Amino acid sequence: MAVANLYSTVNLNLSHSFPNNSTKFIHKPISSLFAQPTRTTCIRKSQTGGRRRRRRSVLKASILDESEIERLSVKDYLERSVDLIRSDGGPPRWFSPLECNSGGGGGVRPEDSPLLLYLPGVDGVGLGLIMHHQRLGKMFDLWCLHIPVKDRTPFEELVQLVERTIKSENSCSPYRPIYLVGESLGGCLALAVAARNSDIDLMVILANPATSFNKSPMQPILPLLEVIPEQLHAGLPYLLGFVTGDPLKMAMATVEKGLPLQQAVGELSGSVVALLSSLSVLADILPRESLLWKLQMLRSASSFANSRLHAVKAEVLVLTSGKDQLLPSQEEAERLFHMLPACQIRNFAESGHTLFMEDGFDLVTVIKGAGFYRRTKKLDYVSDFMHPNQSELTKMYNSYRWVDVAANPVMLSTLENGKIIKGLGGIPSDGPVVFVGYHMLLGLELGPLVSRFLTEKNILLRGIAHPMMFGKIWERSLPDSSSFDVYRIMGGVPVSANNFYRLLSKKSHVLLYPGGVREALHRKGEAYKLFWPAQSEFVRMAANFGAKIVPFGVVGEDDLFDVVFDYDDYMKFPWSKAWVEDLNNGRVRKLRSEAKGEVTEEDLHFPGILPKIPGRFYFLFGKPIETEGRYEELRDKEKAHELYLHVKSEVERQIEYLKEKRENDPYRTLLSRLVYQASHGFTSEIPTFEF
Repeated sequence: MAVANLYSTVNLNLSHSFPNNSTKFIHKPISSLFAQPTRTTCIRKSQTGGRRRRRRSVLKASILDESEIERLSVKDYLERSVDLIRSDGGPPRWFSPLECNSGGGGGVRPEDSPLLLYLPGVDGVGLGLIMHHQRLGKMFDLWCLHIPVKDRTPFEELVQLVERTIKSENSCSPYRPIYLVGESLGGCLALAVAARNSDIDLMVILANPATSFNKSPMQPILPLLEVIPEQLHAGLPYLLGFVTGDPLKMAMATVEKGLPLQQAVGELSGSVVALLSSLSVLADILPRESLLWKLQMLRSASSFANSRLHAVKAEVLVLTSGKDQLLPSQEEAERLFHMLPACQIRNFAESGHTLFMEDGFDLVTVIKGAGFYRRTKKLDYVSDFMHPNQSELTKMYNSYRWVDVAANPVMLSTLENGKIIKGLGGIPSDGPVVFVGYHMLLGLELGPLVSRFLTEKNILLRGIAHPMMFGKIWERSLPDSSSFDVYRIMGGVPVSANNFYRLLSKKSHVLLYPGGVREALHRKGEAYKLFWPAQSEFVRMAANFGAKIVPFGVVGEDDLFDVVFDYDDYMKFPWSKAWVEDLNNGRVRKLRSEAKGEVTEEDLHFPGILPKIPGRFYFLFGKPIETEGRYEELRDKEKAHELYLHVKSEVERQIEYLKEKRENDPYRTLLSRLVYQASHGFTSEIPTFEF
């Protein structure tokens, strides 16, 4: 397939860094390689005779369905590189993949999408994100930097080229961030540009950046590359292809998930053969002279970027591979984390150097999970939210699947006439709806709750969560910095009146736990006790939008774990007390500073628990409480408080109902359920008590 059918040149009025041309804006025609532009940037007033303008298409928001996205792989990268590396004598330039401009995969991007500039690694082709083009195209206006094979532009001039681009774009959209995604060498380029432009709102993503090039395990053999015979160089790209990544994981990218084993093995074998036969293109991408030039550039780029790290003020997300054979990427990520003022890390322990090319890695999911996507100066968890796709939903379910298997949740709901039924048939389909309930120990109910609403009702619950789950300062205190990513991906928002208001205004189904952390981290003997504050503000807010309020109870935690070491125990020992205080000091915002009593005891800690032979979870959603038409009535604080107490009593009543009824469930124990499934099939629905 010709490149003209795949990519469009960005019609960008900026100059390459040639002598005596530092201020002249020019456009280098490359129509022989690329299709006509699909995006027009702002044009200088002297050229148009009018004020700066920008032309954009009107685009709709993306939804869950991405079934039309084409599965691409390293083989596609190599095949499409053939056309791009044909010499046209031109300088480095930007191109925009056509699949991004069309929205890719059955969706289109929002009108106010930020610009994302991809800065390639040593290859310079600019196709390093090929496996992510279509998904990125729903969220970003994507431009990729292409550096021709025979181009010898020095690193500092590449910095100036990118710098002119971001300045031009920032002048058109000063309130919108610009993303720089740099891979290896491109990571040095991104950091250098960020250091020189601290006044521009940049979001920097680094994938195994080459700032650690001087510590590369390859350093001892690099001098040999300069004297290696020409006839041996032809085999070097093959070696680099295997060193930079895992060929098996790269080949897996084209194998459809969920296939029968025999068919999957057949497809994988075909992918490996196709990949190996395409590797010869690497010799054309990195001929001897170009490789030596790029290695020299790596040294200067690493030195240039490292000397300016102190000036980087941008938000930075470092993606690091545990099996990078070219660079000590994990060690480098830690160094950057301590040197940069706003830095996050996401580690991929089983990946190689070419992270973007491996199966199982999704850049869009990582960006969303890290809370790194925004369209304006400040991250807005409501407006900037992008719905999860099926792959993200599957990963979420798999992370909680053990709860589903072990506890086999029973979901009950209540119809308008008060009748209790099995399933979620009594849940209102149209929002806004506020679900108010009891928070189990460690929030164990969340996984089954969210997944069941999606599968049965196609409803995405937007949870109001503790700010700690969104605070970047907390991430490095956790064993896995991505522990809370799933909450961001699934639409959780930090607790605040503003976020609650805006979710209701969008007719969302909102999940609210008035007991919060105090319930989820309760002490010994406090199971099923509500720790709700006296304030009734959520009732008045719901009435403002005529939202339905659905109280719900859930039981079963006492059939899964026993709390053996709680907050009170922590406070008894100086070492553990100091640890809890250090954990919370300056990192956790107190949400109930004006309240009194035990509801204010919300210090974060990790309770010691002992597992039990699993019992069963039970959910009961009460009859929806209408607030439509009651706005004036519920403006009265006393009336609102009466309804608040009614909701609380309903939750308590549902908990007592479930605790009583589960005693009559013949399948409450794990063994009884296994016996039932052994005789009826492991996919069969297991009965419960009569109601």
